[in-house]
Amino acid sequence: MPRKKPFSNKQKKKQLQVRRERKRGDTGSGPSSRNASAERGTERQSDTSDSETTDVRRINQQPSTRDTRYDHNRFRLHFEKESRDEVDKRKKVAMEKVLEAAAEQDLEVDINDIYPEERGLDFPKRPSWHYGMSREELLRKEERSFREYLETLHSRNPPGSLSHFEHNLETWRQLWRVLEMSDVILLIVDIRHPVLQFPPTFYHYITAELQKRVVLVLNKADLCPPALVLAWKHYLHSHFPHLHCVCFTSHPGQPYSTVLQKKRMKRKGHWNRAGGPIHIMKACQDITAGRVDLSSWEQKIQRDAAAVGTEWEQSDDGAESVLVEHHSDVAMEMNNPTQELYKDGVLTLGCVGFPNVGKSSVLNSLVGRKVVSVSRTPGHTKYFQTYYLTPTVKLCDCPGLVFPSRVNKQLQILAGIYPVSQLQEPYSSVGYLCERTPYLSVLKLKHPGLDDMPPEARPTPGQESWTAWNVCEAWAERRGYKTAKAARNDVYRAANSLLRLAIDGRLCLCLRPPGYHSQKDQWESHPDVSEIIALQGRQEEGEGAGERGEVEEDEGESSSEPEEERDRDADDDEDGDGDDEDEGFVSSKRREKPSPSLTVNMFSVLGENECE
Repeated sequence: MPRKKPFSNKQKKKQLQVRRERKRGDTGSGPSSRNASAERGTERQSDTSDSETTDVRRINQQPSTRDTRYDHNRFRLHFEKESRDEVDKRKKVAMEKVLEAAAEQDLEVDINDIYPEERGLDFPKRPSWHYGMSREELLRKEERSFREYLETLHSRNPPGSLSHFEHNLETWRQLWRVLEMSDVILLIVDIRHPVLQFPPTFYHYITAELQKRVVLVLNKADLCPPALVLAWKHYLHSHFPHLHCVCFTSHPGQPYSTVLQKKRMKRKGHWNRAGGPIHIMKACQDITAGRVDLSSWEQKIQRDAAAVGTEWEQSDDGAESVLVEHHSDVAMEMNNPTQELYKDGVLTLGCVGFPNVGKSSVLNSLVGRKVVSVSRTPGHTKYFQTYYLTPTVKLCDCPGLVFPSRVNKQLQILAGIYPVSQLQEPYSSVGYLCERTPYLSVLKLKHPGLDDMPPEARPTPGQESWTAWNVCEAWAERRGYKTAKAARNDVYRAANSLLRLAIDGRLCLCLRPPGYHSQKDQWESHPDVSEIIALQGRQEEGEGAGERGEVEEDEGESSSEPEEERDRDADDDEDGDGDDEDEGFVSSKRREKPSPSLTVNMFSVLGENECE
């Protein structure tokens, strides 16, 4: 995908002018009007796909370009708009409510609480069609069916009870195409909160109505303790006995050395180091039962494993070429829904999941090189493509979709489904995070109200009363976030920074399956834990991601390099895709293979020249 063009101040000014004219009702249809160029070719099909009865907020708006062949806003996220009163109320609570540590049992989540059957939390399905229908007739029928779906869903759930979910019909259409084209569905979830991203109705629709199999990929397995990964795997298998569950990580053996480290790796050719491709291949072998020759896939995995650490891995010239197919909208809309499985001896895998669960990273890891742009911004994947992994295995990437559920919206934001930069009120999510993580020991914050109190009235360390607003103020003070004019602590930027740290796994919040706390010792001593540790690339067992921040932050503070220079605003990197233009500053020491232990030598991370 080509690099995005910069959005200049002149373009921003022009966009604001168009917006003001629209509010005034001045359409400016003449060729000399300011917004004539903006209106030309911008009648987007996605804007007609929203419900007429729902107030929808369109997120991730991209500036229009002269190239009218592709609409960059076609698959942007469409969520139900929240009222100003709701936003102000949550902000007030965040400023006044004192944070209290949540009990371990509060982190245990049952999938039936997220997706209760009696609430009818289904997803929109493609209506029936035939080849005698024209394209316009099919589109109108799909729009009518989608409106009926939204009306039924809202009638069965009172206002405010539903979480954020996708209202853009164009994105749901992409899911329909992927389901029709694929033989096996790779449903990718984040291991930190898998039940939030595994809709049971979606699974039953694929297995019962489409008669296809599902492989559940528990991605980002390196961010959770091994015992918790194993507990989630057994929990999901107990609820869905015919489900194939595999663990996956694109960064084995690469924990963050500090809470504020920008990226876990910046080397070329790191995609073939992933842990888990062999398990996905074996699951597909069990499903296909010899009907597809997967020997070429197995050989590719062995070649990638043998190439780790060699010059061939570091060089893009030695990488295998990947055949990419682009599908036109007309071809996809009139695709045959009853196609035979494994047509022409080719296995088609469809990568489906919520935003920010790592679908593109899994696809890159399976291919062994970067073929899909990766970002932590929800809605980054914006078009449909297929990639030939081998001559008999084809991969389909689908834009992230948010299914309707009853999950807490603050937890949903921490799961990464909503662009942090466009949150109207991030403070309540920060409070939800702080009540469930050891934020004081990890972030090492100083209470902002202590300086105004006399010494004799100050509480002892660790006994201060914190609110979510206090945490954001203290983090802004520590990081030096100031407003432009008054130079006050920029609490909004600090709140966004903390949420990005949580989404990236630096400040890690992991949910637990029901009964995990009472059976924790049994899971930690389970014989299969060693297999999870090997997948994560660890050589010694530890509590891992959830509690490693305190130790690693201590090591980071011992460096003589200034914190601001060392961190390089890691938490403000919006995309986090590893494609920054300043990547060349990394010293050769950082390109060496990482230490396999749970902690990293900070002098090795910084490089010898950077400590002088």
